[in-house]
Amino acid sequence: MKKSTIVNITIIVLFIVSCKSSKIQDPSPVYNYNTDTSGTGVSIEFTRGNEFNYPLMAIWVEDEKGNFMQTLYVAESIGKGTFRHGDTSTGKWLPGPVLRPAALPYWSHRRGIKNSSGLYLPDSENPIPDAYTGPTPTGDFVLNSKIEDKNLRKFSVYFEINQTWDWNEYWTNNKYPEDSDYKTSCQPALVYKADVNLDSLDKVYIMTVIGHSHYSGKDGELYSDISTITTALEIVKDIRVIIR
Repeated sequence: MKKSTIVNITIIVLFIVSCKSSKIQDPSPVYNYNTDTSGTGVSIEFTRGNEFNYPLMAIWVEDEKGNFMQTLYVAESIGKGTFRHGDTSTGKWLPGPVLRPAALPYWSHRRGIKNSSGLYLPDSENPIPDAYTGPTPTGDFVLNSKIEDKNLRKFSVYFEINQTWDWNEYWTNNKYPEDSDYKTSCQPALVYKADVNLDSLDKVYIMTVIGHSHYSGKDGELYSDISTITTALEIVKDIRVIIR
């Protein structure tokens, strides 16, 4: 093989490796919610799994006694009660009010605020403030926020996630044929948790799955048996809570 040919091949290989490396090293998008207030800085570092496909999410904090303290983030469509493709009255997909109790029921029940229809959900009349809501992330991300209660030394961070159309052999399309809310959830929402102690030296906490929510959002119970959950467990690869 000629020397010039070897040099050209080497350049091509280095170019390909360089391109791949640059993609790997691209930083995750950073979202800032409620960061202008005072309090303990906290970051959520999320790494998507192989089954990630635009799931809805909610992140919140409870004290060590299990009292709901504050929402750190919730998907805008749930937090505002309005979905981008919620109105088809004109024959087109337009934004419109939609309530989906099966989407993130553990968060909504733990929050404990009913809307005018009696559901534990925010709606367009009583939405979650902009400081805590935002678009659904499209992949890996870092979310920065603040724990507003300065006296909170021990607390738990919860992360609920739900992805529509992720049927499996246990959670099928005809499992609950009369329950329209179930069909917007499929495999029920999964709940992850990390216990934080600000008095310890630990600054990084790995979130672990602790159960799933009700399949159609009819209660706020946490169901610890996840033996029937399959691909939904692969929506998430890794979630870390970082204390700043």
